[in-house]
Amino acid sequence: MTNDYPAVPEPVPSESRGWATAAHLVPLIGLSFIGPLVIWLMKRDEDAFVGYHAREALNFQISLIIYVIGSIVLMFVLIGFILIFVVPIFALVVMIIAGVKAANGEFYRYPLTLRFVTG
Repeated sequence: MTNDYPAVPEPVPSESRGWATAAHLVPLIGLSFIGPLVIWLMKRDEDAFVGYHAREALNFQISLIIYVIGSIVLMFVLIGFILIFVVPIFALVVMIIAGVKAANGEFYRYPLTLRFVTG
């Protein structure tokens, strides 16, 4: 696994950190993958830092949808009843960590994320 961090100016501009943080935290208000998708489409070509974070957030939100659907399916074998509570708690924790890292001008790579959107 390689880190595909883009080259960004040091320190990362405040506006870039704001957009990157928003990409991670907007799903908390119910916009799921839509918020990161819109930010990624708007900013991916003009700001590498924001593009990276929005892409990471988008991939995580897509993965999260798959994990929740998997948890629902696994309810037929009982483990899903545990996962349906564990997955959202895990998501909340890592989204907050990602938002803090972005606000600090750092890169963050979500764990357990399927990378559907690249480049």
